[in-house]
Amino acid sequence: MNPRVRAVLGVSLMSTLLVLYFAFAGFKAVALLATGDPIAILMGVALLVFPVIGAWALVREIMFGFTSTKLVDALAESGDLPEELVDVEVSRAEVREVADAAFPKYREAAEGPGAGWQEFMRLGLVYDAAGDRKRARSAIRQAISLKRG
Repeated sequence: MNPRVRAVLGVSLMSTLLVLYFAFAGFKAVALLATGDPIAILMGVALLVFPVIGAWALVREIMFGFTSTKLVDALAESGDLPEELVDVEVSRAEVREVADAAFPKYREAAEGPGAGWQEFMRLGLVYDAAGDRKRARSAIRQAISLKRG
C-alpha cells in the first residue's frame, strides 16, 4: 500500500475515534452539568473544554499534514527533492545513514542567506529520514511559514 494512502487512512481512523470520544464526553458533560452538584458541574465543564482543545489540536495537525504534503509535492514536481533520498530502495537504517551523511549540506543551505521555503523543506525531509521528528517538524513549519510569506 502506498505510504501516503496508509497515512491518510491512519489519520482518518484516529480522527473518527477522536470525534466519537468527543461525542461521548459531551453526553457525559451534559449529564454532569444537569446534576446541580458543584463538583459534577466542574467536571462537566472540564469535559466540555478538553474536547475543544483536542479538536483545535486535531485541526492544526491535519492542516500541517495537508500543507506539508503540498510542499513536498511541489518539490517533487520541480525535481528538487533531496537527491540522496529519492528512489532509495534500502532498509530504514540505511536511509538514516544516507540522511545523516547528507544533513550538513541541507543545513548549510537552510542557514545560508536568501534561504527559502525549499531549503527548509528539504532540511525537514532529511531530518525526518534521519529520525529526528522534532527538528523535522520545526524545519517544515519554517518552510510553511516562508511559503505563506
